[in-house]
Amino acid sequence: MSDNPLLARPELPKRFYKEVTLAETPAGFAVELDGRPVRTPARHPLAVRQAHVAEALVEEWAAQGDRIDPATMPLTRLVNTTIDGILADPEPVRDDIARFAETDLLFYRAGEPDRLVTRQRERWDPLLDWAEGRFGARFVLAQGVMHVAQPEASLQAIRDHLARIRDGYAVAALHQVTTLTGSALIALAVADGRLDVEEAWALAHLDEDWNVEQWGRDAEAEQRRALRFREMAAAALLLRR
Repeated sequence: MSDNPLLARPELPKRFYKEVTLAETPAGFAVELDGRPVRTPARHPLAVRQAHVAEALVEEWAAQGDRIDPATMPLTRLVNTTIDGILADPEPVRDDIARFAETDLLFYRAGEPDRLVTRQRERWDPLLDWAEGRFGARFVLAQGVMHVAQPEASLQAIRDHLARIRDGYAVAALHQVTTLTGSALIALAVADGRLDVEEAWALAHLDEDWNVEQWGRDAEAEQRRALRFREMAAAALLLRR
């Protein structure tokens, strides 16, 4: 058995189907395997309203080889989680996104070296300017990692905006982008079309990329990052309208 935790996984189930298709149902576009509906872990139909999301789900299932590997199916995992655990009550998930805005990645800046300080300012400040214009929210910046309280009016503006997002899939996707990036503002910018997924990913990994420039790449870290980016792309697909 490999010592690499990314490789030390239980045996994957064998692929048992030949054909993956879509069927229009009252629940939306449902994924079918050899004519049989796929179900979520809680036994709900794996079905979505957006055609482009349904087509991407079909691609994930069709791309499986001799074994079915959930690690290569980030969209299926996210849709399953949304259907089983979020659609009935998105409010707790919206609340969690709002809590991220209290300690958003973009607020905490390096004190040195000067080139990193400048890079953060040049790449992160425009997004804060966008947030001020979009939500009427101004935020306080801090050096280092010590907590800094944000204006309550700004946090309430973010909560009010999130409360208007009624689509449970969008809430789930926003939460996934927020947790992957450490930034509710980056997630909201993706949802608003201000950032595409690659731009958002680069902003979220600005500090990490700086360290890579200084010290070089680590193969295992790169592999983990690639897997996380696939999760990010899946969430961005749900946010696309």
